[in-house]
Amino acid sequence: MQKTLDHLFHEKFLTVLVLLALGFVFSGRLLPERAIHVVEWRTVGTLFGLLLLSCGLEQSGYLHRFGHQLLKRLPTERRVAAFFVVSAAAMATVITNDISLFIVIPLALEVGRSLKGYPTGRLIIFVALAVNVGSSLTAVGNPQNIFLWQTSHVSFVQFAETMLPFAGSLFLVLLFGVFFAFRPLPLVLNNVQIANTLDSRLFTASILLYPVFLTAVDNGFIRTALLVVLLVFLFVGRKAFRRLDWALLAVFVFMFIDFKSIAALPLVQSLALQALHWKYGAFKSGLLFSQVLSNVPATILLQSFHPPWRELAWGVAVGGFGLAIGSLANLIALRLARIKRLWVEFHVWSLAMFAVSFLIGLVLLHIVQP
Repeated sequence: MQKTLDHLFHEKFLTVLVLLALGFVFSGRLLPERAIHVVEWRTVGTLFGLLLLSCGLEQSGYLHRFGHQLLKRLPTERRVAAFFVVSAAAMATVITNDISLFIVIPLALEVGRSLKGYPTGRLIIFVALAVNVGSSLTAVGNPQNIFLWQTSHVSFVQFAETMLPFAGSLFLVLLFGVFFAFRPLPLVLNNVQIANTLDSRLFTASILLYPVFLTAVDNGFIRTALLVVLLVFLFVGRKAFRRLDWALLAVFVFMFIDFKSIAALPLVQSLALQALHWKYGAFKSGLLFSQVLSNVPATILLQSFHPPWRELAWGVAVGGFGLAIGSLANLIALRLARIKRLWVEFHVWSLAMFAVSFLIGLVLLHIVQP
């Protein structure tokens, strides 16, 4: 049911993107043969491999079992929240933020149901904020970072070094929020069961292939790396293919087609260029466009104008907060939770995070800029 909800959202979004692409084709603004070439296939291939490896880790059952064992050692409401926030942020640095949600939120919901009076909705909100913070650190944490990593031509380590001051500051702010949002009250964890069978072959393959895949991509061997992952998973992890979010991959392909076409429109070019000429324009335009388009399409759109990639990466990271549309991860988390009136409380915390992150970004840019 949880996977179906996410697929439903992606399918609706995908329908809009497909119709928009057809509109560009039939209007003559985009030639069909040109549509294939505007897609950043290296980025899509990288995302495909990472999604498959992430699904393998999730389907192995080991992450759920590990989290279940840790929860037995957490005595207070605040420590439970801190565990989930830190875990979600850490996972999102190495697997996509979407997949991190599928691992953490089901466990968080089950824990919330087992604890009397626990603010489960607030926990889900902070998990959503955490995956956005954690995913901003590395080149593989989210689709927009994968794209910027491929187009910036920096190494995996250089990307993380560039993002570390900003992502680290956001993480400290998030922990500060956990301190005030959750109480240090004792709790009793009653019979939380994680009904997952363990698949040691799939877990081992996923763990071993992850660094191999990242190293190969970092050195320009994306096709070979993807082929190896596909072949291994055909033997040990076929169920991961069923779990894979194919709609998300299609969404990403059509985002390239649509938003590169939109970027070619004279009005959009004028607005984007004006915004990019502001002081720290890539940062400010990234967060503003994300509030309207979501941060993945905003990145694709603005990158067409070749702004400083660091400013843009920081800006779309901030753009993941604020309104729920700012990040697909927000919408997925809220849909998975299915808790009434959660949207209102979500925006209270998310808008606060947006404002604080914006100020932090301006300060850090002032420090690092010559």
